[in-house]
Amino acid sequence: MSLTPTGTRSFSGNNRRILLAVGAVAVAIAFGAVGFYLIEGWSLLASLYVSAQTVTTVGYGDLTPATRNGRLFATVFMLAGVGVVLYALTTTVQAIVQSELLAGVGQRRLSRKMSRLRNHFIICGAGRVGSHLVRALMASGETFIVIEKDPRIVAELTDLGVIVLVRDATLEESLREAGVEHARGLAAFLPDDADNVYVVLTARDLNADMHIVARAVEEQAEPKLIRAGANRVVAPTIIGGHRMVMALTKPAVDDFLGSITANKLELAFEQLEVNSESPLAGQKLSATTIRSELDIVVVSIRRSSGEILFNPSGEAMIQSGDVLIAIGRAESLMKLAALAKGGKKSNVQSPMSNV
Repeated sequence: MSLTPTGTRSFSGNNRRILLAVGAVAVAIAFGAVGFYLIEGWSLLASLYVSAQTVTTVGYGDLTPATRNGRLFATVFMLAGVGVVLYALTTTVQAIVQSELLAGVGQRRLSRKMSRLRNHFIICGAGRVGSHLVRALMASGETFIVIEKDPRIVAELTDLGVIVLVRDATLEESLREAGVEHARGLAAFLPDDADNVYVVLTARDLNADMHIVARAVEEQAEPKLIRAGANRVVAPTIIGGHRMVMALTKPAVDDFLGSITANKLELAFEQLEVNSESPLAGQKLSATTIRSELDIVVVSIRRSSGEILFNPSGEAMIQSGDVLIAIGRAESLMKLAALAKGGKKSNVQSPMSNV
């Protein structure tokens, strides 16, 4: 779930009011210029000059109407023109003041929302790589905040309804404002490796338990980011190269992975931690109906000790604290997640109940 900025529509409305006010003044000046041109026979430039003098009440007096009709027109135009200008000035001032007030109120509301956030994600940088993560988190309904200072990217994210802190992500106060102490995870996707290292160092110092993923622009930056405190490092160029090799040499495998990524097969990977209260804990994989009823394939089991069982056999014991890496349909994965969590909150029948 993304947080929606407040006041965006009001700001757009105020901008329209200012444009209408400026347009009204321009129309008034153009109307006066045409009138003086037709009545007094002046050139268009001279008529525009006198018209602008009239509505702005400057009145240099170097060029004045000489005919009776011209003076009558000037009298009416003076009264109407001054009224238009006063209206435009009043509207513009009101719109600016209202925008400032709304901005202040919106910022205070945003600060209150962020102070209450818990277990959320922070995305530092939403450029070409980070933007994909933003859309994925929006689609999954996760709560997240983006720290970005590029005006173009900020505008695009705001249009999508994403909450954005227009800050420098490398500053400690920016991370604190985004609630880094209570965040579930952070992604450092800035375009510079040095900036990503600094963000990871600062974030790890502020939250020792947070899961941090960082982008490595250059391959040699990966060990530095790991030492700085990143749990995972993603190098798009390396991943892209591996994917191209697979597409060239193993097209069928690449098609399968692409189908999962694009959700064409309606399949997804999920990691599920088994709690001590779960009915799965203490059971052999073959004693469950994860495969037969939920139609889920357990690809691997990661023990709490760090040991990883790839393609576990039916004799593999599921233990409390294990992380199951599974592939299946979304609704089945949700049922398995409830089983892995266990406790009173799980209203899903245990797969062992029919064994």
